Amino acid sequence: MKVAPGSDRLQLLEPFPAWDGRDFEALPLLLKARGKCTTDHISPAGPWLRFRGHLERISDNMFTGAVNAFTGATGKGQDLLSGDTAAFAAVARHYKAEGLRWVVVGDDNYGEGSSREHAAMSPRLLGCAAVLVRSFARIHESNLKKQGVLPLAFADPADYEKVRETDRVSVTGLAALAPGGDVGVVFHHQDGSRDELRAHHTLNAEQIRWFKAGSALNLLRAQR
Repeated sequence: MKVAPGSDRLQLLEPFPAWDGRDFEALPLLLKARGKCTTDHISPAGPWLRFRGHLERISDNMFTGAVNAFTGATGKGQDLLSGDTAAFAAVARHYKAEGLRWVVVGDDNYGEGSSREHAAMSPRLLGCAAVLVRSFARIHESNLKKQGVLPLAFADPADYEKVRETDRVSVTGLAALAPGGDVGVVFHHQDGSRDELRAHHTLNAEQIRWFKAGSALNLLRAQR
């Protein structure tokens, strides 16, 4: 296929990078969402749908409807590198430019609503490593798995309250990732303290291979 280089309607997709075999260490927290965070909060539709064939362009809408649990603002949060407040997509692009992946924390039934794949693809494109929530909507959780994003649920939902705005987040035990197992999560707080907890996942053996390959499509391509 040939796509005009200047097109803002179509973009050829590049494979997402495979997992590098290491734990996620001290990744910046992009967002702690409060309350309902549907796929339309994560990747709104409406006029944005004209960019649905251009992942880079449509990703500018990422989390524009999400409510920041720390400020109550919609679609904006703190850039932990600059200290500035900006749109979540802009902050994510800054982290990506600096070679950093990032983490999202969500509330109950995160990702409810439509099966919109852009709600998983946009975070993956802009550097999301893991989404840690009180509970997932099933289809969105599956879409995150397909794109190589690690979907996790607090073993104790009350641990959601321990997350602070300027936290760095580690996810440990990834080399031993197995069906039915847990992973470790550490919230590194700015004052030097930390909270250590456990998180569940629902990945089966095939989905763990997706994660390691970087996406389900990467694995399919390798098996051709």
